[in-house]
Amino acid sequence: MSTTASDPLAALGSLPGVADAVDSVRKAVDRVYGHRIMRRRSNEVTAEAALRGARGSAALSGADWNLEEVRRRTDFSGDDEARVIGAALRLTAEAGQLLSIWRQSPLRVLARLHLVAAGGVEPEDSIGRPRLAGEPVDEPLVEALLPGADEVAGRLEGLSGLILSGTSAPALVTAAVVHGELLALRPFGSHNGLVARTAERIVLIGSGLDPKSICPAEVGHAEQGRAAYLAAFEGYLSGTPDGMAAWITHCGRSVELGVRESTAVCEALQRGAA
Repeated sequence: MSTTASDPLAALGSLPGVADAVDSVRKAVDRVYGHRIMRRRSNEVTAEAALRGARGSAALSGADWNLEEVRRRTDFSGDDEARVIGAALRLTAEAGQLLSIWRQSPLRVLARLHLVAAGGVEPEDSIGRPRLAGEPVDEPLVEALLPGADEVAGRLEGLSGLILSGTSAPALVTAAVVHGELLALRPFGSHNGLVARTAERIVLIGSGLDPKSICPAEVGHAEQGRAAYLAAFEGYLSGTPDGMAAWITHCGRSVELGVRESTAVCEALQRGAA
């Protein structure tokens, strides 16, 4: 069996521009991990990256609050935007607890992520499971054609199989594919964007690229803007080599911008300003 057939993600690493993106991300991550603050105060950087990542992910799902408002608020039940922020914060907190389960049962992790995001808001019988035929999806910011329930089930099994079988593809490639596929499928009745971006985070952490979770790609996705995010996602949906490369490199740039954010946090901590 050819390498491409047994490890289809590996072939994506050779697409134009992807190797350069992988190399650029690796160097950026290495630089922030080498910052002197990381030797003594990495937990503070991790906590701040989680907060900023959650804010960025929520912004892409329609709740674009400034960071200080997210930091200040304690009640996230008041309105739709507040509930989106609350869901993003819960998901970010949950991500690090699910790494070992992800390696054994990605679908179980995705179910848990939806439960964490949607708990208390949706009917209990629809939470934490892929949608059934005819069930609606509340994901107004992603307008791509919605796959049917049978296609969703089959593609989720395929994605799970890819993760469980392992791959030689770089972490960035795997994370981008997981993110893109979940956004394409929108397998749950709600919060699919938040879940997709959290799954990307889990892959980046669990792969060893960002073990302390200090490089929040969600920050970079938000910084590049929703229009750029959706344009890159159209590339993923196209399935063409150029489209896939554009999506993966967009995700790489997002990680680099997340690194830049955490580097600024390190600098602020070093100055005693945060």
